[in-house]
Amino acid sequence: MRRVRFHSYGGPDVLRVEEAAAPVPGPGELLVRTEAIGVTLPCVRRVRGDGNGGGDPLPATPGGEIAGTVVALGPDVTGFAPGDRVTSLTLTGSYTELALAPAFLASRIPDGASAVEAVALVRSGHVALAALSTAAPQGTESVLITGAASGTGHLAVQLAKLQGVPRVVAAVSSAAKAEFLRELGADEVVTYDQESWGAPVDIVLDGVGGELLPRALAALAPGGRLIFFNSGGGTVPAYELLAGAKTITGLTMRHFSTVQRELYEEHRAQLWELAGSGRLRAAVHAELPLAEAAEAHEIIEARANLGKVVLRP
Repeated sequence: MRRVRFHSYGGPDVLRVEEAAAPVPGPGELLVRTEAIGVTLPCVRRVRGDGNGGGDPLPATPGGEIAGTVVALGPDVTGFAPGDRVTSLTLTGSYTELALAPAFLASRIPDGASAVEAVALVRSGHVALAALSTAAPQGTESVLITGAASGTGHLAVQLAKLQGVPRVVAAVSSAAKAEFLRELGADEVVTYDQESWGAPVDIVLDGVGGELLPRALAALAPGGRLIFFNSGGGTVPAYELLAGAKTITGLTMRHFSTVQRELYEEHRAQLWELAGSGRLRAAVHAELPLAEAAEAHEIIEARANLGKVVLRP
């Protein structure tokens, strides 16, 4: 089988296509023949070695999310069978023709849905819904979403409006993304270089972090809540939290899907229902062959994408 591997940290140029033996699923794992692979900012950062906790141990195959067909089951796996079409968060090792996926994070793809649609919708939609449920926006007047044109961000914009938030502010790197986001329901679009980000807002969903985190916190109204779900790190002045009675809550899908399993499953069903009814649009910016993974990373690093970037084995 083919896989994309990197032996040193760096930019897109460190990614190499290699031949390798097919992996063997262990306890609780599915072996999936991939049909679509999601490319994410956290994955790009780990290849550079600057994600939260540093990069993956070298050498490594980038990972994040896949969709495809189950070809084998590990010991003790129930509820799935060879031939099932599934999508799953994979955490590592997804840029490959045959990937190992934790069965507890996998879900079936409905009949009639494509692998590309599944990989664009499910993981990113799960993150967006988990961030919103953690923020508890019921009765909230305003939400600011950073990285709003990303695979997760553009779904969060739509889901916030579907949950009845009157004012959704989309924060992005370029004004060229404004039309895309307004079509998805954003009430306002701001760019990172603007002095004001539409402040004050009740909730911030921060998918970027790093040097933007203090500004995201500053945009909160007194008593506001920031949900931090990115891999960019960052620091904030503690006094800002105290003086403004503000809160920051971290979110990872590994933890959320484990401790709130029932809600995770509710979200999965909700995402497919909304997409099937046409009320939620999972936009795909580009579909590229697996061998062009470096180009996919270049798109993400340039913050050029409007929606999801997908690799096709």
